[in-house]
Order: sequence, then structure tokens, then C-alpha cells
Amino acid sequence: MHPTLTLTTLYGQQLLPVLDDVARLRITVFNDWPYLYQGSLQYERDYLAAYAETADAVCVVARAGEQVVGASTGLPLIDDGPAFRAPFEEAGFDPAQVFYFGESVLLPDWRGQGIGHAFFDAREAHARALGRFATTAFCAVDRAHDDPRRPAAHRDNEVFWRKRGYQRQVGMTMQLRWAEHGRGDVLHPLTFWTRALESAA
Repeated sequence: MHPTLTLTTLYGQQLLPVLDDVARLRITVFNDWPYLYQGSLQYERDYLAAYAETADAVCVVARAGEQVVGASTGLPLIDDGPAFRAPFEEAGFDPAQVFYFGESVLLPDWRGQGIGHAFFDAREAHARALGRFATTAFCAVDRAHDDPRRPAAHRDNEVFWRKRGYQRQVGMTMQLRWAEHGRGDVLHPLTFWTRALESAA
């Protein structure tokens, strides 16, 4: 990683001092493809407050000096909403044994320097240390490969995720609404990726 970059792992209410920084970062990063998200600061504050209220939640914050340039979150799936748990229950997973990764967001200038791996390492280590999870998981929005809005130079993260040991679970899909630029409120499909979490040595 870049020598000026620092990573800090926060738990539960430790997230509160950086909540607004992470909220603004989510709005900035998710504004781009593939999410095309037209976010609001109040919604983001409310969303992230749920992590701050969950004792076993984690947020890994990347800073360049004093600026927050990246963040990555996670919490026990059982502490997330029913829409997130339902695909696991239907597929035969015990939600109490799944640790869910909310998102990793990183400003473009800092990508390609190993921070994405560091985010996964820290969240997986936290889930492993808690000692009651068999699986880590996240979801990603499904977009058509021929969507005309897809930037020509865009590189999907699927190769990176597979190298981390995650597998896309076909059929384990949820639906979430968010506002897209120029389209208003849209229902989006998101499919889950999972990985078996090895026990601590």
C-alpha cells in the first residue's frame, strides 16, 4: 500500500466519529457505474447508524493524512434486515452463522494498491475472531453486459472476488430500491457471493 495511507479498524460505536465521512464517500463512489446511485446524506447517516448500533459490526477506514479515502463495513447477517436474510434462509444457510460484508468503497486515485485485499483481510479476520461464523458473504448489483451506460473502460470485480475464494450463488438474489440519476426510484436485483470461513489457527 501507499506509504501515506493508514488503515484503522473500528467496531460498533467507534464508527460514530467518522459516520459523516463514510456517508459522503458512499454517495461519491456509488454515484458511478454499476450502482448509479443518487444518494442523500440523511439516508446514509441512518443506514450507517445501524452499524454503529451493532456491537459486532466492523468498519475499516482508509485515510490519506486526515482525509477518509476508503471504507469497508460488515456485521452479523442476523443483525441486518429481513430482505438480506431471506435468500440465505431459502438456500438452507443458517443466518446466525453468516457474517455479511456491507460494502467496500474507495476513491479512484487509491485503487489498484492492495487496499481492497486489506479490506477483505480485516473483515474476514474480525468474523473469524468472533468465533461463531461459518460463512462470509456480500452482494453485488446485477447489470446487463450490454447496458449502454456501462463505461467502456470499466473492469468488473468478479476476478478479484473469485481470487479471494468467493463464489457467486446463482438464485440467491434480493431486490433493493434506490434512486438512479435520470430514472428515479428503481428496483434492482443483487446476487450474493459467499465463501466458507476457515477457523482461526
